[in-house]
Amino acid sequence: MPSTPRQARVLLVLGALAVVLGGLVAAVTGPFGWTKGSWAAAFLVLVVGVAQYAMGWMRADVADDRSGWVQVAGWNLGGALVVLGTLVATPLLVDLGSLLLVVALALALRADLRPRPAARPRAMVVGYRLLLLVMLVSIPIGITLSHLRN
Repeated sequence: MPSTPRQARVLLVLGALAVVLGGLVAAVTGPFGWTKGSWAAAFLVLVVGVAQYAMGWMRADVADDRSGWVQVAGWNLGGALVVLGTLVATPLLVDLGSLLLVVALALALRADLRPRPAARPRAMVVGYRLLLLVMLVSIPIGITLSHLRN
C-alpha cells in the first residue's frame, strides 16, 4: 500500500480493527450476560468496521486532503458515541454520534465523486454508493429507536 493515501490506509486499518473488536465483543456477550452486547458487536462489525473498510478501499485513489482526516475522525468518534450512548442509555450521545456519522458519509460521497486516475468497475461504484445510502437511511432509524427505548 505504499502509494495509497494515508487517510485510506487509516480507514482500512481501523475498519479491520473494528471487525476484530466486534468479534471479541460477540464472544464475551453470552458469558457476561450483556444484553446489548449482540447489538454492539453487530454495530462494531458492520457499521464501524465493514463500512469504514469500504470507505478506505474506495478512497485509495483519492489524493490526501483534510476532508479525509475529518472523515476518519467523524466516523470513528461518531461510532464510539453511538455505542456509548446506547450502552449508557443516553440518546443525546447517540444523536451527536449520528451527526458525526452523517458528516463522514457526506465526505465519503464527496470523495467518491471526485475525478480519479483510473476508472473503477461500475458494479463496485454502484455497490459502494448503495452502502453509503443504506448507512444514511439507517441513521434516522437508529436515532428514533434510541429515543423510543430511553
